[in-house]
Amino acid sequence: MHRRRDSDERRRAEALGLDAETRAAWLLRLKLHAILARRFRCHAGEIDLVARRGRTLVFVEVKARDTLAAAVEAVTPRARARILAAADAFVARHPAYADHDRRFDIVAVLPGRWPKHLPDAFRADDPDLPSRRA
Repeated sequence: MHRRRDSDERRRAEALGLDAETRAAWLLRLKLHAILARRFRCHAGEIDLVARRGRTLVFVEVKARDTLAAAVEAVTPRARARILAAADAFVARHPAYADHDRRFDIVAVLPGRWPKHLPDAFRADDPDLPSRRA
């Protein structure tokens, strides 16, 4: 019985996440970003969206939460470190982007509101990040 409920909750969370990522992708397209990848996965983790605007690669973490503060808090230092490592893996797999600048954004998808885009939400040199392995 618990297994089915857990499975149903997982499916609902997955559907909510996909919907939030779709909304975030459309918002970025409206802001003239080209979406290069959705749910990029590698050994280091996953990046919800990878976009390009000009010569800047934008790695986007999408969070569906009740408040903007909750969405930002959900991107913990550990999560940011995984996103940074996954960004390195993305560039390694796509060397044509090696000379592009990198930016790390958050898009918060809030109930009944337009998604909130937070450009440059964190940086690779943030002091609260766990150390990265080379």
